[in-house]
Amino acid sequence: MDLTLPVKVTERTFARLAEIAEAAGEDKVLRVAVLGGGCSGFQYEFALEDGPADGDTVIEGADELSGQKVVVDPDSMPFLAGSVIDFKDELIGARFAVENPNATSTCGCGTSFSI
Repeated sequence: MDLTLPVKVTERTFARLAEIAEAAGEDKVLRVAVLGGGCSGFQYEFALEDGPADGDTVIEGADELSGQKVVVDPDSMPFLAGSVIDFKDELIGARFAVENPNATSTCGCGTSFSI
């Protein structure tokens, strides 16, 4: 696992955050965390929060999406190195998702993985 690889966030993710901010009338950051548990050992957690905490890695959108931010806490960052955070709008529903090259297996739910 190469811990130096950055986390990437797709434009779709920042665009969805902009839509949420417009509907709510306020900007929120998307926190992406890795927690112990789930059926494969680890699970992703997504939460909308008021702002980053001390020590968070902050990834900001570019150009017209520059006010939108995704934050990752220092404990979760090693598990997400090299990952891509995306927003998927599919027939089964709309959701934030992580494409993690460090995961050796995943669960059918899409939020649980092992390393």
